[in-house]
Amino acid sequence: MNDTGKASETLEILPVSSDIKTGDTDHKDALKIYIIAGEASGDFIGSHLMQSLKRQIKRPILFFGVGGDRMEQEGMVSLFPYHEISLLGVVELLPHLVTIFSRINFTKVDILGKQPDIVITIDSPGFCFRVIEKLRAGGSYKGKCIHYVAPTVWAYKPQRAAYCAKLFDHIMVLFSFEIPYFENAKLPCTWVGHPVIVENQRGDAQAFRKKYEIADSTTVFCLLPGSRQNEINRLLPVFANAISMLAQCYPDLAIVVAVPKSMMMHVGPYFENCPFRAIITSNDQEKRDAIAASNIAFAKSGTVTLEVAMAGIPMLVAYRIHAISAWWFKRLSLIKYVNLINIIAKREIYPELLQSECTALTVAGVAARILEDKDYQKKQSEEAQKILSQMIPPNGEQPSDIASTVVAKALAV
Repeated sequence: MNDTGKASETLEILPVSSDIKTGDTDHKDALKIYIIAGEASGDFIGSHLMQSLKRQIKRPILFFGVGGDRMEQEGMVSLFPYHEISLLGVVELLPHLVTIFSRINFTKVDILGKQPDIVITIDSPGFCFRVIEKLRAGGSYKGKCIHYVAPTVWAYKPQRAAYCAKLFDHIMVLFSFEIPYFENAKLPCTWVGHPVIVENQRGDAQAFRKKYEIADSTTVFCLLPGSRQNEINRLLPVFANAISMLAQCYPDLAIVVAVPKSMMMHVGPYFENCPFRAIITSNDQEKRDAIAASNIAFAKSGTVTLEVAMAGIPMLVAYRIHAISAWWFKRLSLIKYVNLINIIAKREIYPELLQSECTALTVAGVAARILEDKDYQKKQSEEAQKILSQMIPPNGEQPSDIASTVVAKALAV
């Protein structure tokens, strides 16, 4: 398959904007806030938290840490590219262990050197917890530590709640049902709601189709293969081959692929000699518009499935990791599903095609059934909206504002 040249049109590089730039030493009274986000969803959450902190806290703020493009746009220069630690799986981690451990130590040393007023870690427990563990063990850091996005103690390893209590002064959770796990472990806990659900803007389907001159009759397949290179390498060939099979029934089709900017270089080769219209984007608004303009999404299991569900777009969920990693996670897992909507509903609202079921033939067959059944599409959307409503705080506050209030209280500002 071949990129049609539209990919470069979707790239957007914005200037770093902040009241105070990292490294500015003219503000002796500035708060120093260190934030670590190890993946794309954490970068989104971190950027919104930074925006809210700048609105809520009147003192100057210096931001340090690890993040992506969104957090850098808010004024933080990342210590290193966050995708270096964005890895998932047991076997998948092995070739990168030296790099990961060096980054853990590098981050610890950086924190001790800067002595921030607070360290906020976002998701990525495999990396973040080890950084905080080293800080606590050394005793050289006396500031507060807060974790944002709790580990899935309800899915596996419930004992991690007690482990979190040893590391953090406070934890902020996305789901209300997570609170008892951490309160029982004597760790102060605040439910903030899910930022992707509350703070994510909706896409404009008509604007996207108009911009790329895509007819209303054209079937648009949105491919969301993940934010990690190994996920893209495993899922994109499956997705691409499935669409080649579906082209027999849907000859007038277009493909949109949305990935983080750091992954753009890894996507193009999969679309060489593509007989269909293919648009590859890393722009956040383009991604939302593309999802809204799609007839169906092929999505990697993860946060992005919530964005598709919000848009009311039909979807199938796919994932494939190394067989040993899959066996290990299955052995530890306490739940039946991997998609958040399905987990909370305790039933399959969106089809999950995992491991041996994640093949081009199976994906094509499930996609064809979804596209042909309008009643099923409607049911998917209605059931998902019920679940999504449970992720919104009842007081109507923005998750980032609730989170920034927790941080401000911890800082006593």
